[in-house]
Amino acid sequence: MIKNTNSCVLLLFVTLFSCSAVFAQPGFGQAEKINTNWRFHLGDLDGKAAIDSENKSWQNVELPHDWSVKQVFSPTYASASGYLPGGIGWYSKQLNIAREDKGKKIYLYFEGVYNRSEVFVNGQSVGKRPNGYISFSYEISSLLRYGQQNQITVRVDHSLDADSRWYTGSGIYRDVWLVKASAVHLQQWGLYAYPVVSGNKGILHVNAELVNDSPKSAQVVILQELLDQSGAVVSRKTLKSTLPSAGKSEVKCELEINNPKLWNTTSPDCYTLRTTVTQNNRLIDQNTLVTGFRTFTFDPDKGFALNGVPMKVKGVCLHHDSGVLGAEVYPEVWRRRLLTLKSLGVNAIRTSHNPQASSLYDLCDELGMLVMDEAFDEWEYPKRKWLQGWNVGVPGFQGTSDFFREWGERDLADMVKRDRNHLSIFAWSIGNEVDYPNDPYSHPILAGAREGGFTQPIFGGYKKDAPDAMHLGDIAKMLAAVVRKYDASRPVTAGLAGVAMSNETAYSAALDIAGYNYTESRYDQDHKRYPKRIIFGSENRHDFDAWKSVKDNEHIFGQFLWTGIDYLGESGRWPSRGFYSGLLDFAGFIKPRGYFRQSLWSDKPMAYLGTYSLNEGGNAKDAWSVLESEQKLNKSQVPSMDAWPIWNYQDGQLIRVVCYTNARQMRLELNGKVVGENKKYDQKHGITYWDIPFAPGKLEIVGMDAGNNIIVRQQLQTSKRPTGIKVLQGDKLQVKAKKGIAQLELQIVDEEGIPVLISDEEITCDITGPARLLGMEAGDNADMGDYTDHKQRVYHGKLIVYIQANGKPAQEVLVRFTSPWLKSAELRLELL
Repeated sequence: MIKNTNSCVLLLFVTLFSCSAVFAQPGFGQAEKINTNWRFHLGDLDGKAAIDSENKSWQNVELPHDWSVKQVFSPTYASASGYLPGGIGWYSKQLNIAREDKGKKIYLYFEGVYNRSEVFVNGQSVGKRPNGYISFSYEISSLLRYGQQNQITVRVDHSLDADSRWYTGSGIYRDVWLVKASAVHLQQWGLYAYPVVSGNKGILHVNAELVNDSPKSAQVVILQELLDQSGAVVSRKTLKSTLPSAGKSEVKCELEINNPKLWNTTSPDCYTLRTTVTQNNRLIDQNTLVTGFRTFTFDPDKGFALNGVPMKVKGVCLHHDSGVLGAEVYPEVWRRRLLTLKSLGVNAIRTSHNPQASSLYDLCDELGMLVMDEAFDEWEYPKRKWLQGWNVGVPGFQGTSDFFREWGERDLADMVKRDRNHLSIFAWSIGNEVDYPNDPYSHPILAGAREGGFTQPIFGGYKKDAPDAMHLGDIAKMLAAVVRKYDASRPVTAGLAGVAMSNETAYSAALDIAGYNYTESRYDQDHKRYPKRIIFGSENRHDFDAWKSVKDNEHIFGQFLWTGIDYLGESGRWPSRGFYSGLLDFAGFIKPRGYFRQSLWSDKPMAYLGTYSLNEGGNAKDAWSVLESEQKLNKSQVPSMDAWPIWNYQDGQLIRVVCYTNARQMRLELNGKVVGENKKYDQKHGITYWDIPFAPGKLEIVGMDAGNNIIVRQQLQTSKRPTGIKVLQGDKLQVKAKKGIAQLELQIVDEEGIPVLISDEEITCDITGPARLLGMEAGDNADMGDYTDHKQRVYHGKLIVYIQANGKPAQEVLVRFTSPWLKSAELRLELL
């Protein structure tokens, strides 16, 4: 019997999702994930030393692996990369390829390696890929020793560690696959399915590209089948094709069904396309992909409509890191994060500013989240990279622009081909803020005067020796053509930072829809000046006015907040791990501004109470929140969107109590007595507030509709001293078996079980059994301590712990959480 304050059993089991991909992301052959039993060496080696990976300088690792996040924070590193180092690393793995596989085509498929990677097989280089966000593969058949061990080594060169404006991570941070295929097989990303809906009929256009690597021509039969969610075949076509020797062939067909279920953000109904290729009645390749039916339209006056229904895109920008996990991609972690964002009313994400892992798009298909898929943050010239703090000091200019001319078109083509089958993707973005005035492009208009709220001279005026902004249009046309070659069913867009400048070039005209970054002041004037232009907010602050610019203007179809989740890098002055503007923190917990956004975006009744001393100014401590608060003329009269749910102050201290709610009117009660008179919804700030003296007890907001009917209540309770650790339970803990991730949320509580948000106790995690600790994250941006051990301080009394099963079933894992002066908590994780 376990004697603990808090004990429970957590079952790790396989969960099936209606829109989950069944086969490996390469889209052809027999694919096997090879993430285990890798070895890693930090530091450069010559080729021979890299192949000899048995010395003590190498360590055992499992993929995904980000070596940067496992290092020590230091102010000597760049703030752009979150004060974490890059460097050069080597990976090594032994592969035994069976003798009977000789004659097959063998590939290594990497979903992402950051960055400037080179792959070797038995000492021979098979290729390089500089872009750290692009998936790629190599055919390695001729270099293999069948029936013997084969050495796979990967060199990763992130020695330009300040090459990005945000944290990138370093290493093989996504999955790796071994793919075995027949000489005749589907081309990698060669399946392309796009839907058309006409009346009550759905038509799925399917293009299948096949490759013949044999010296003889080949006759094949291709069976295309469309399955509904029950697994029943609802449409099928059989086609024949003759492939020339060492050649390719493309086979097209249309699959029709009546009254298709349409994918949308509330009911993301999906279908499955199953492609089977046979030769001489023998199966030689097969693949399935998630697909379905939906339509979207963009109108310069009416905005965006999904399946004919007008809607506002309520989006957030997302970087790819996960706090303590760094760039390592775990689908379970992102599932929890996306579900939390969706609970706040978010219906879209922008992949800022690069393609992300395939599993993220799978989740968006499944959960009903629109996606704007973005390719680049810089083109042919590098941007400023801040080294001593965001917008502080002298910037650096490392970057990825040095390989753009050689690789840019191919990288973009590979992004589109890889991702184009995802129902969730509704637009392709070819760039972000590449038109930022004088960073690096310039134009004579920058010498002009104030134009519609956009003050051009503040960027230094016109610099005639800088790159000519007129070239932006040429590059944009080139990139837009690449997108349209591989997918003409979605619009091309970009996030414009210098709209006034780009309007003088061909850049804006090269786009189908135009994203405006932080330029709400130009919405009306540009709508009148360019009546056919479709405009939206591609990057926006969180303030109420920015949302009203969308809500109150039918022609603006949506906005994407900066950001949805706090991210590492682009840090302020030390100490600062990252950028702290998210609706969620590094741990995926909802921040106060997340609840504020929920009050604006959610259709369900909600209310949130936050408090702060007026002397604190709403707890705006990070650079971004301070910038937002400084936009206000009178801070004492502008309620904060960053007020934490704390009711622990000195008796009589004057406290501002703020309420974020979508109720039409509300009142404030303390210990059952009204202390805040009825107030109607604040149409100026979107936040209702009262200034009252503190007294301990229960503070409660009562929200009512227009008819005075109570529709929502929310309360805060004064807490006592912390006494115990509580493990929060719920659906968030339902995870996949084998290598599944348990995400355990901890809360510090007092003797009555009331959360103690002012707690900062240090928690120790001990694990016994077949599982490993991936990390402990509290969400504190200023905590620059050691994140590699089994100890971590809570932040606002909370902490999340990531534990990964090691694949051994029917065994028990015991997890114990302890802290000085607190009652401990234990859990048994039973692996099924």
